[in-house]
Amino acid sequence: MKPNTTKAMHRLIVQIKDALPFNEIDSNFCSDVCTGCSVKLISFIEIEIDNWEYRLNKGKVPNFKDINKLANTAKKIRTVLLKNKLI
Repeated sequence: MKPNTTKAMHRLIVQIKDALPFNEIDSNFCSDVCTGCSVKLISFIEIEIDNWEYRLNKGKVPNFKDINKLANTAKKIRTVLLKNKLI
């Protein structure tokens, strides 16, 4: 049976939303330690997720490369947020 990449992308999006602090962005979000602009990174991944949710709702079927790309992007952003002591 062929894997359902649409379900996998939906699951990945839910996992990313659970793992990253999307609702905590405010003026106090930046920390003293900064290895990357956390606000810009959160905004970027939020746009990527919104884009994929829109595409999935329109019937676009992601391939494994699409899923892997979004997962790797989220992992890198999470790493930066951890270094900045924000999660």
